[in-house]
Amino acid sequence: MGFEEFHDELRSVAADLLGKEREVDWPVLVDAGWVGLEVAEECGGAGATFAETAVVCEEMGRAASATSYLGSAVLAVGTLNALQPSDTRDRLLADVASGESRVAVALESLDFVPDAEGADHMLVVANGGVAVADLTLTPTPVVDETRRLASVSSRTDEQPLMLRFDGDADVAVRLLRNRAAVAVACDSLGLAQAMLSATVGYAKVRHQFGRPIGSFQAIKHACADMQVRIAVSRQLVRDAVAAIVDDDDDAHVAASMAKSYVCSAAVDVAGKAMQLHGGIGYTWESGIHVYLKRAALNRSLFGSPAVHRKELAKRYL
Repeated sequence: MGFEEFHDELRSVAADLLGKEREVDWPVLVDAGWVGLEVAEECGGAGATFAETAVVCEEMGRAASATSYLGSAVLAVGTLNALQPSDTRDRLLADVASGESRVAVALESLDFVPDAEGADHMLVVANGGVAVADLTLTPTPVVDETRRLASVSSRTDEQPLMLRFDGDADVAVRLLRNRAAVAVACDSLGLAQAMLSATVGYAKVRHQFGRPIGSFQAIKHACADMQVRIAVSRQLVRDAVAAIVDDDDDAHVAASMAKSYVCSAAVDVAGKAMQLHGGIGYTWESGIHVYLKRAALNRSLFGSPAVHRKELAKRYL
């Protein structure tokens, strides 16, 4: 089976599992094998790559799933894999893959840490390494109710256990930020696709003046614009994922291009979907608000579009 076929099968399985319930518990993710996708086989994982993780992230966005996958699998496993081999690192990787432990990572700040609530261990990326710290957390309310973020602070004055990166620390941290940005872009791509599908489906059954509204030129053009934004987003995400998997020198460029464009496009697509659904789109029961709020938070996580575009502009200075 080629990689494309494997990814299609993984996408199908993920869509089926995530389509049943919006809230998916950690043991379900562990049993599906997604938590340990990038964990080495000797540590109990699948030994896969970020390409497979990206497929799962996209399907989670499509289903607007409430999980701890971003913080406790994508960020945690990526951070642990970037560290120098040690008994502590290998034990944490094995515990994550088996589901015995859930790990959260403070990558950019201590104020908005994804999936810190309920985590067994906290990794703080700072001072050229990673601290395994004993922290107190306070849940931070955000617009997106499908994600859990928290602010963390030190619980003791004791020196935390420090683990060092395997190689240049600055390069490792940049790679982790690229991974985080692209994972969120994958999520945004999935939710944008879900919004287009929902809108097209609604336009086929909603009648006005004795005709489906999908037959009106204004609706056709709006849906076509959504499809164009998604097509561009899909290519940018594909390029960014490949750059990270291949460890390209310009991976940060592909990551910033994907994060800035796709996350902005997802907000526009979800907003347009709400508008094209008419009055029902603004109701709680329609569920479109869930996707719009998720898209809005994704746009801010791990660098806003403005921040990433500023990074891209530095190439021309």
